Amino acid sequence: MSTTPAHGADFDLVVLGGGSGGLAAAFRAAEHGARVALLEPGALGGTCVNVGCVPKKAMWLAADLAQKLVLARQLGFTLADATPVLDWPAFIAHRQRYIGNIHASYQQRLDAAGIALLATRGRLVASDTVACADGVRLRAPQILVATGGRPQRPDIPGADLGMDSDGFFRLVAAPGRVAIIGGGYIAVELAGVLQSLGSRVGLFVRGRGLLRGFDDDLTTQLVEDYRQHGVRAHFGSEVLSVRAQGNARVLRDADGNDSDAFDALVFATGRRPNSDGIGLEEVGVALGPRGHVVVDDFQRTGVAGIHALGDVTDRIELTPVAIAAARRLMDRLFGGQPGARLDYADIATVLFSHPPLGKVGMTEAEARQVHGDAVRVHRAGFRPMLHALADSPQRSLFKLVCVPEGGGEAARNQRVVGIHLLGEGADEILQGFAVALKRGITLADLHDTVAIHPTAAEEVVLMR
Repeated sequence: MSTTPAHGADFDLVVLGGGSGGLAAAFRAAEHGARVALLEPGALGGTCVNVGCVPKKAMWLAADLAQKLVLARQLGFTLADATPVLDWPAFIAHRQRYIGNIHASYQQRLDAAGIALLATRGRLVASDTVACADGVRLRAPQILVATGGRPQRPDIPGADLGMDSDGFFRLVAAPGRVAIIGGGYIAVELAGVLQSLGSRVGLFVRGRGLLRGFDDDLTTQLVEDYRQHGVRAHFGSEVLSVRAQGNARVLRDADGNDSDAFDALVFATGRRPNSDGIGLEEVGVALGPRGHVVVDDFQRTGVAGIHALGDVTDRIELTPVAIAAARRLMDRLFGGQPGARLDYADIATVLFSHPPLGKVGMTEAEARQVHGDAVRVHRAGFRPMLHALADSPQRSLFKLVCVPEGGGEAARNQRVVGIHLLGEGADEILQGFAVALKRGITLADLHDTVAIHPTAAEEVVLMR
């Protein structure tokens, strides 16, 4: 396409937000020849790179190494220290160096693509106009809102005595005793990391289980694995206030009961979209009840020329989802692909717990809501070889959810509609099986595949 913007416009596309989705959109649009301006007042990469996926995975890797050092001793290795201790400042230097390299890579790619990066906050003042913080106005026929989200704390007395997930990445040592409030992704991941790195973790969950949206059988096993690692989970615990007790924090629940004293408190009580203060409602863009930008299947808002994706919308809050949606949107707007859009069905996801927990497709409960008693479930519970050798109690659980098709109960007629993995390597194993599920794999297809032995992954093709 032409690199000349529409008549009277400064750019073909203005992107608000330099996180994963915004960057992916800017790069893909530029590949198609569009002139692009990207507005980001903070560090490039947004939540994922700076206070999310990337530093979280770095901390998870450190925690995983700590666990394996313990297993190594049990298997006969001689280690100088009785308990492995992480030098947090040294590790953080490695972590931040890695993140710095990502920032530099983004900047180089932006420069090479000719994308105008403005380190400023943008605000919509018309359907085709964005005002920068310094008053400069940019016009473009297409505007993308990809401003992401941020942690939120509950509105309770003493909430200022705790940190949110962003604050976790400012820690320079493992607190002795940590209370984590929440039962979702962030709470479970931080609980595993901190416990493995030397903290004593108490997990306070308002509901009766962890990780809504994951399969109940696997989350139940994860709770047991966490208990074996020393994490104490308190279910049905609604924290209504926090108070200081010297340098410690004490939680009070809805029944008036006080918790033990903790050295640190982490709120992992959800996130909210960064949709406020950027002019959305003023130009007619509709917001949902929790502040998310309302979009259709093509990432369009109700205002022509204004689009949104990523965590500022109410779609799946995962970095690869934002990236995929961004690329397809740009292919449609600038690449001559009028039908391009992201298919949000059967998207795989992994929780970096200890051990990792992954899923793609339907849970058993979801499948039964659609297919009733026709659902067939296959399970494999086992101790992975390393843990069996070290006589560690940690267990894995793999599960297939199937729906018979074409009559009969034979494996050949069972289409796999859900794959759920809890165990060592689940994060790496799931990607390939996610492709297979997306392509309509059957149980017979799995059975026809020769297992790789001895591995944990072979359990997926051996389940009966």
